[in-house]
Amino acid sequence: MKAEELAATLHPLEVRVLEAVGDRDSFSDRDIAKSGVVTESQARTVVEWQLAKGCMEVLGSTEEKWVELTDLGRGYLEGTPEERLLAEVRRKGGVAVRDLMAFEGIDKREAGSALGMLKKAGVLQDAGPGQVAWVDGADLGPIEALGRLIRRVGEAQRIELELLSGEDVDRVEKASRKRGKSKGVFRVGADSTRRLKFTRLGLDVRAAARRAGRSGDEVNLLTPEMLADGVWRGKTFRRYNLDISPPRRVGGRRHPYREFLDFVRRKLIGLGFEEMRGELVETEFWNMDALFMPQFHSARDIHDAYFIKEPSLAPEIEEPYASHVAAVHQNGGETGSSGWGYEFDHQRSRRLQLRSQGTVLSARWLKEARVPGKYFALARCFRPDQVDATHAADFFQCEGIVLGEDIDFVTLLGLLKLFAEEVAKAKDVKFAPAYFPFTEPSVEVHIRHPQVGWMELGGAGIFRPEVAGPQGVEVPVIAWGLGLDRMAMMALGIDDIRDLFSTSLNQVRATRICMKE
Repeated sequence: MKAEELAATLHPLEVRVLEAVGDRDSFSDRDIAKSGVVTESQARTVVEWQLAKGCMEVLGSTEEKWVELTDLGRGYLEGTPEERLLAEVRRKGGVAVRDLMAFEGIDKREAGSALGMLKKAGVLQDAGPGQVAWVDGADLGPIEALGRLIRRVGEAQRIELELLSGEDVDRVEKASRKRGKSKGVFRVGADSTRRLKFTRLGLDVRAAARRAGRSGDEVNLLTPEMLADGVWRGKTFRRYNLDISPPRRVGGRRHPYREFLDFVRRKLIGLGFEEMRGELVETEFWNMDALFMPQFHSARDIHDAYFIKEPSLAPEIEEPYASHVAAVHQNGGETGSSGWGYEFDHQRSRRLQLRSQGTVLSARWLKEARVPGKYFALARCFRPDQVDATHAADFFQCEGIVLGEDIDFVTLLGLLKLFAEEVAKAKDVKFAPAYFPFTEPSVEVHIRHPQVGWMELGGAGIFRPEVAGPQGVEVPVIAWGLGLDRMAMMALGIDDIRDLFSTSLNQVRATRICMKE
């Protein structure tokens, strides 16, 4: 298409950008947004149009890293846990550790972490049984520097990393990692900026647009409202490009991830498995207690599960399972185990939470399972994880158990390999030893994704007697919980777990599932 014809079909936004850039030899997409003639999103759109038409070319790109506070970091603007606990100790001279662990406004785990850091830094010292005191003359520089950095970032809302000192960049890096199981204080991100220039065609198009009197105020779309009130009279309209192909018509189809889940269900039913089903809201008893997870386990923290606010408690747990599980936790019950050796809290076991693992279904179904028997579930689970390319806050697990006299660990490994190769379509599979409170021995299965690399599919093992015994099961039970989202990433050929739930129709239409039954 000639420059004159192309100039006549330019979108009004393109005309504004051409004039805003002026006669500069080169410019960035950020320069376009700063001109004020278009918004930032419109600037990106115009650049892509111009690149597609051959009117612009990219000279290079730069990446600018920035840092901002997370929700946790914003909670530290009035003082980090270390600063607040230290101020309390300095004010009183000496404080009981139990009082610091119950300090108002700081949860127990954050208080414990802060207390450990203060001792490690030599700022606090033991001052008798259960007491700590301030170390006179201790170096408070690192603690105060982190607090100042948090407040500086909070005031600016976002700061480019290059504006920080090397020491502050190190502090950002360390505090961006997870503190125990909670989230980091800082969030680090990056913005990419492209350096652009007009091609020979682009310069000719701009000149042609000027000769044709294009101002950027032309009407791009004639609407029924404009026809009704007559405001179209006297307006200049953009010429329509009749050479553009019409939009393609696409028939309806199932979502590719939905197809994948249906494929997995059909596959397991075809192998003779029965499906387990359950509610999204579960009691802490079935979600954790019945799986021999002690009530002081870190996974029960508010940072690791979503708890229900109203109602917060379920009715009493049915007997005899409540008593059997409590006995196992306290002294091992009749399983031959020594248990965890603490006083079981029946009130806590009634707390309601969103299902955090598919294994809760196996725990519930054990008491009704037949021997021999094979059961599976496609369970939607919820954990407040940091969302990234391989993690999501809600996800699907393929959960299952097999009961039988002749079941052993080799059976489990063969089943896991079958899942990895037949369902996830993985070429490379490996196993690694693992620990879970409810299985022994335990194993993790990993597969290698061509773009992401090695990633964990999930854990598995043989249920401990402390799990199977209270449900009246005396034969071996192999159990597994595998991440269906990650299996789907491999099977569907995508490298970001978030793409499974993309709102882009083009991406959904382009993703194809080809699975043999």
